[in-house]
Amino acid sequence: MREYLLVLFVSAAVTYLLVSPVRKFAIAAGAMPAVRARDVHREPTPRLGGIAMFGGLLAGLLAASQLTNLGRLFVQSADVKALLSGAGIMFVLGVLDDKWGVDALVKLGGQMIAAGVMVWQGVTVISIPVPGYGPVAVTPTQGMLISVTLVVVMVNAVNFIDGLDGLAAGMVCIAAIAFFLYSYRLWLGYGVNDAAPAALFTAVLIGMCLGFLPHNLHPARIFMGDSGSMMLGLMLAVAAISITGRVDPDLISARTGSQTLTVHALVPIYIPLILPLTVIALPLADLLLAVVRRTWAGKSPFAADKQHLHHRLLEVGHSHSRAVLIMYFWAALIAFGTVAVSVTNTGRTVVLTMAGLCLVGLAVLLMPRFRPRAPKAVQPFVPPRYRSGERAAGQVGAETGIEDAEDGAEAPAMAELSAEDKALLGRIGTGATASGRRGERQD
Repeated sequence: MREYLLVLFVSAAVTYLLVSPVRKFAIAAGAMPAVRARDVHREPTPRLGGIAMFGGLLAGLLAASQLTNLGRLFVQSADVKALLSGAGIMFVLGVLDDKWGVDALVKLGGQMIAAGVMVWQGVTVISIPVPGYGPVAVTPTQGMLISVTLVVVMVNAVNFIDGLDGLAAGMVCIAAIAFFLYSYRLWLGYGVNDAAPAALFTAVLIGMCLGFLPHNLHPARIFMGDSGSMMLGLMLAVAAISITGRVDPDLISARTGSQTLTVHALVPIYIPLILPLTVIALPLADLLLAVVRRTWAGKSPFAADKQHLHHRLLEVGHSHSRAVLIMYFWAALIAFGTVAVSVTNTGRTVVLTMAGLCLVGLAVLLMPRFRPRAPKAVQPFVPPRYRSGERAAGQVGAETGIEDAEDGAEAPAMAELSAEDKALLGRIGTGATASGRRGERQD
């Protein structure tokens, strides 16, 4: 575990430190597209954050190659080289799209090429475990089709949710943590060596997301762009493929002592690809709904719109931060709930716990205007938005800016201005550009 934590820390540190110079480079290179009609942010914000994340990926893998245990993976498995090949192609494609824009069909073709390169190097599904029957071998053609489809679906699912500050990075981080826990348990608890590459990839992925998030939380200073979102989706797909179809149930039977316990231990992977699909359940649902919605309306499935799940949360009255946290909550509930089923001896406790958390999540979802107020005794120690009184309201207006404007609130200072002063302020602007306020990106 110490080696994985070291790799995670290196990836996070390098990504975090690279974001600032990458942001300056993006501004100098003009990678700041004008705000589009479907966007929800107010001012152009630099992209190309994927460059910093790619640097974190390289640093994490370099650190792993120098460690005693993880270094063996670079000799015993070709998955690392395959990941670098696919991620490199996806990264270059994303950079071109962030700077100049790439047609949707061209991007789809590039995604398929990246997936094909990885399949050619050995990252492919070999067999599918079926309950009560065992592993079912697939032909090389079938394995290639399944692998390419999984890569394309995950890449576009992550790309679709990259619409609010911190949303894509946070949800991928949650999915990676869940996948890491499951992969590490198979590797350490049951001696499944084929799970080690997946654990390494997800550890690096967690570090990349954690290093990028401080710069991407609302208000974002930089967007990851397609260069980042497509790379994150590809890494999740590679982790899923590297473990799916390579786990021998007999190895786990030798540890558990019975076929019944073995079936229970392998619940998340006995249905083909169920674990990787559950960790991105929300992005996948958003992708499928978008394709159906656009096709039903007679539009191209790749035609962008403003009806994603996170936009609907904003429409019902949730603030930007609360919409992101709600998406985090449901992603964590589904991902960690799936992993918990494979850990506990009975699924009843997990199901009851998830049902209770679902009720809590629904209650928060249906109360978009609810803003808790802290007791007076602790108000000096909490953010102004959770304090009561006119002074706190003024501080909230000064700090939240756009969010309070969406709620219809107006700072008391504005109410004291005369009509002539307000007209003058309207002519010279509010100074939002100078103060560096930025919104979120929507794809």
